[in-house]
Amino acid sequence: MTKKPENAETGINRLLDIMRQLRDPETGCPWDREQSFETIAPYTIEEAYEVAETIADGDMDEFCNELGDLLFQVVFYARIAAEKKLFDFNDVVQGISDKMVTRHPHIFGNEDIEDAEAQNVAWETSKAREREAKARAKNREPSVLDDVTAGFPALMRAQKLQKRATRIGFDWPDVTGALDKLEEEVAELNDEVQSGVDQTRINEEFGDVMFSLVNIGRHYKLDVETSLRQANTRFETRFRLMETLARDNHGDPTTASLEELEALWQVAKQELSD
Repeated sequence: MTKKPENAETGINRLLDIMRQLRDPETGCPWDREQSFETIAPYTIEEAYEVAETIADGDMDEFCNELGDLLFQVVFYARIAAEKKLFDFNDVVQGISDKMVTRHPHIFGNEDIEDAEAQNVAWETSKAREREAKARAKNREPSVLDDVTAGFPALMRAQKLQKRATRIGFDWPDVTGALDKLEEEVAELNDEVQSGVDQTRINEEFGDVMFSLVNIGRHYKLDVETSLRQANTRFETRFRLMETLARDNHGDPTTASLEELEALWQVAKQELSD
């Protein structure tokens, strides 16, 4: 029989009590007791991506489930922190509540903000003040690039770094400059590939090409992480159909020639676009 949590409350208090019991040093779950901030961090990233996937799929039941999984990560961190006497879940809630009130003076204060664009400006101004305060507390010069988390996926971080850089005017006036820069970086990559001597240089130039692509996407107001994720999905869908067509024609896709696979790829693209 499944053991029910001692606390019969519902909502967040029930979840907090479940977490407390899972981490109990004597009667808790062996796996949960062994976890630390560092060991559960990868699961948090995974859960965030699963939330994004359910949104893209439009599956609201699964979306609700994944949000629960993500919330559990927050509760997990807070429990470990409480055990270390660092902070607890209430401190987390208090901190984010105070931050939201501070960043919305037009709602919780006396400021007037006319539209969403003005709100974005006010929001970024508030965040900039917070970054400056953090830098001063650490006795260093502030930067507009502060707090662009190193743990972001590379494409997302590149876009955020570029967006921050524009705040001091470091940007092409239009997308033409970004497109020209891409051509320049591709040429430099080709030069390194042709020489074929220094793999490190090839890697660096390839990274510059990717960074330039992100810059183009930013100018077109694209979310480059989403763009690539969608491209991955399109490739997977087309490739699976190509495999099916190859099996129908050859029995085994591995026996088809590259030319035959390319022809089937074009058929798959056409069928999926109809």
